[in-house]
Amino acid sequence: MVGGMSSGSSTPAGAPAPRDGRRALGALGEDLAVGHFRRLGFVVVARNVRTRHGEIDLIAFDGRVLVFAEVKTRRASNRRRGLCPEDQPLAWLKFSQRARLRKLACAWLYENTHARPKAHTIRFDAVGVIVDGADRLLRLDHIEGAW
Repeated sequence: MVGGMSSGSSTPAGAPAPRDGRRALGALGEDLAVGHFRRLGFVVVARNVRTRHGEIDLIAFDGRVLVFAEVKTRRASNRRRGLCPEDQPLAWLKFSQRARLRKLACAWLYENTHARPKAHTIRFDAVGVIVDGADRLLRLDHIEGAW
């Protein structure tokens, strides 16, 4: 080690490793989705809930509806103003992800019988977020009852 730097690394010794770019982009999209749900009158019950089957991005409640939301985020290229249709975040939602979210929601509901909100309706939403190279929101698509 020379001058506080470990060999072969540009990160100072003892400093945390830089955050994974995809994880940071996903967290940004989830933050924007949380703001969107709050503007709609929802309270965020939980974020990034892990079960043995995977992770639920967002759980929100408005007093009647309990929403389990999948959030997909993409960054628009600096070369063009938008994304091609196949690059749209919600185009990446596959049937297997939809089935996985239902399974995750069932597990969460079962494990949180006494602590969960008493909802009249349970809904599965999809949120697609597009940001630019400076992490500014370009577009947010919210599909209520996506599946």
